[in-house]
Amino acid sequence: MTRLLPALHEGHAPIYLHQAFSDALDAYEGWEHGMGEPLVEFEGLAISISSVFGRMRSCSDLLPIRILEDVAAVIPGRHLASGEDQLTYADAARVLRALCVERLRNAEIPR
Repeated sequence: MTRLLPALHEGHAPIYLHQAFSDALDAYEGWEHGMGEPLVEFEGLAISISSVFGRMRSCSDLLPIRILEDVAAVIPGRHLASGEDQLTYADAARVLRALCVERLRNAEIPR
């Protein structure tokens, strides 16, 4: 599904991919246990949130403080630091993607 999302340009994402990241973060926050992975709409297509986070894993754009605060609320106790003073979308996306994968692996398989 990542192929449905635009590629980054020299580490930078278009603004509408930033918005998709924000939508995916909101969907992650509302993801209830026992439910399938949330989807977000991107250009009329339903895209899994892990695909959005996956696309942004190499995005060097700085994370706005409002998004950073939301990420910190979702992953308390997790370390986001990249060694830089300011965090990037990539810093948050790597942790959020890993959390999605972990959660999907631990999901109960319906019988």
